[in-house]
Amino acid sequence: MHGGQLAIAAVLEQFGMWKKVKAIRELDPRKQKTKGYNPEVYVAAIIFSLTSGGDSLADAERLNEDEALKATLGIERFPDQSAIAEWMRQIGWQGVGALRRLNREFVQWAKSRCDKRAITHCGELEAFFDDTQIEVSGKCFEGAKLNYEGNVALSWQTLWVGPFLCDAILGSPSQTKEPASSGVTGEDVSAYLPHMLEENRGLWTDSQAYFYADSASSAGKYMEAVDGEFDNWTISYNKWTGPLEKKCEELATEFWSPEEATQWRDGREHIVQYAFVRHQPDGCETPKTFAAVRHKESAGLGFWEYAFVACKDLEDGPTAKRVFERHRLKGDKERAFSELLSDMDLHHPPCQRLDANNCYYLLAALAFNALQALKLIYLPPEHHPKRIKTLIHHLLLIPVEIKRHARKLKAVFFAPAAWVDWWKGFLADLLPRCRLLGALGAT
Repeated sequence: MHGGQLAIAAVLEQFGMWKKVKAIRELDPRKQKTKGYNPEVYVAAIIFSLTSGGDSLADAERLNEDEALKATLGIERFPDQSAIAEWMRQIGWQGVGALRRLNREFVQWAKSRCDKRAITHCGELEAFFDDTQIEVSGKCFEGAKLNYEGNVALSWQTLWVGPFLCDAILGSPSQTKEPASSGVTGEDVSAYLPHMLEENRGLWTDSQAYFYADSASSAGKYMEAVDGEFDNWTISYNKWTGPLEKKCEELATEFWSPEEATQWRDGREHIVQYAFVRHQPDGCETPKTFAAVRHKESAGLGFWEYAFVACKDLEDGPTAKRVFERHRLKGDKERAFSELLSDMDLHHPPCQRLDANNCYYLLAALAFNALQALKLIYLPPEHHPKRIKTLIHHLLLIPVEIKRHARKLKAVFFAPAAWVDWWKGFLADLLPRCRLLGALGAT
């Protein structure tokens, strides 16, 4: 039995998850409301399956073996995997829109309750946009196409605010990694970026906000959309660099920072200098600022090579070197995205239809955000760096035994000794209907 799921149930109860799901008409396709499962049962099946280490609809069906969870949630039986898949197909794209709004509302709720120091960097709330390719086998997956690496895949475009995944859309991948033209929505790996910024701007308008993206979002139309949304931003710019390189070659020596030696990415010592240049890419209404670095090996007579990062034009902004240093923090965001895919095993879409797979991935985002909320709101700060997999193994998968006595159902937890006090306080605060009879069993 997964006793730690009681913690997730408490977080979702505090948010009012089940009342909100029940009130969303798009999530209940039944014509006769007295037949079949309520929508909150389907939502609970997927969320609790993923937060206890499950990675498929079959694992959601296996929750029927968890008597403690069913008793806690007041659910007599979870639906089987065929019923869950059919529900996701029936709610379709309207259900996808409803789940996006629900996830956004949960992120806003969780963000407002977190210690600001736990979700900001230097006082700024960080947003991050990225796409990943979900490779699939066969041609039976709707929307799957050959990507730029020649593999059949789906494209998952995501927007993050702080540590939370606030929006996500699964679609067709791009034929090329960074198309120069706009492309059709769903065919461009950043096509949904402007739409996501518009839909989610309420999550960062109350804070100083910083935005990161990689070169897939470096087309002019995307920089224009980002520039109007955030107080500060940086976007990798390693395509269409010809005009910038020409400007750098023409730049007088006094505009470059003093030469300094540093270890470059190839492991060798390079001489580097930094500067700012201005350029108006196609699709931009006004010229943009680019931080530039030129470098060459310290030993030898090599030519200068250049790298660029597009950034916000600020009068009292950081130096070009600081722009590059801050932009490198994007790597932490990319690692968090990779951990989500690995820890919750989201490399395998469960359905053939694209709308159903979008529903599943949005519910996975909700499950991930619930775990993040539990960690950042209720756990001590020393546990905040923990990965989701670590949190599941150490906190959620604790054993619990169900006992029946005098016509009552009792759950007996076997919590680690170091967590006994935390569990007592957590259950007392969030689930006052639970009676703590004596000490929790320690192992």
